[in-house]
Amino acid sequence: MIRTIRDATEQDLDAIARLYGHEVLNGTATFELDPPDPREMRRRFEVVRRHRLPWLVAELDGAFAAYAYASPFRPRPAYRYGVEGSIYVEPAARGHGVGRALLEALVERVRAMGLRHMIGAISDSDSSAASIALHRAVGFREAGVYRQVGWKFERWLDVTLMQLDLAPDGGRPEAPGLDLTGGLA
Repeated sequence: MIRTIRDATEQDLDAIARLYGHEVLNGTATFELDPPDPREMRRRFEVVRRHRLPWLVAELDGAFAAYAYASPFRPRPAYRYGVEGSIYVEPAARGHGVGRALLEALVERVRAMGLRHMIGAISDSDSSAASIALHRAVGFREAGVYRQVGWKFERWLDVTLMQLDLAPDGGRPEAPGLDLTGGLA
């Protein structure tokens, strides 16, 4: 299989919205209960782009297989060096290295921006062992667990927080960080 990682475009938004909508309705990777409409997905895409953060798409043999993006971690200025990564993989594309390739590409793009930390918030800790293992394999460490913070599918769900230090020397930031005045996704 030929795997391609590239920047997402507006032409990808229908496929992105379909995959995300499937996860909203059938999975626990997101705590949303109703799939966002196409206009809302476009707004989220534009917010990520306004922050000049990466939104990537993976293809297998030329077909849409997954997407990942980075968004500002929190709105306060002191958090301007941290982002949260999100990744969604089509069920048929799982197990083909797509998730790892996307996550590694996302990490490298964010690191090149001079940012300091990437956070992964992995919901449904009990059934997300593969996602937790993927993050560990890329260098993330567990930072904690929010216990029973989400109610979906008639049960309580945990969120495992994982963190990757992009500049482990701990030195003074050289880049200005994110401009958080434009709102968050």
